[in-house]
Amino acid sequence: MTGKRSRLQIYLNILKTIKMGTDKPTNIMYKCNLSWMPLKEIMNSLLEQDLIRVREIGNRRIYEITEKGRDVLRYFEKAQTLLVVRKIR
Repeated sequence: MTGKRSRLQIYLNILKTIKMGTDKPTNIMYKCNLSWMPLKEIMNSLLEQDLIRVREIGNRRIYEITEKGRDVLRYFEKAQTLLVVRKIR
């Protein structure tokens, strides 16, 4: 059993989810296992940092990852592979 996710893990999870093609807020919420208010806060933060952008299509909001957001994901994925702790035999 694992503990609570850190805020960084949640941010990265949302970025990965959007990158994989999930673009509607409710679907992002379900895929990332979040409730609505925390998702809204984090999405606003990601928008302010220019890691995602929003497009309005009719009365729908569609979220896309920006190039800056892709760079952040690549950076943390590379760091994670470098920091993988291997079991000592």
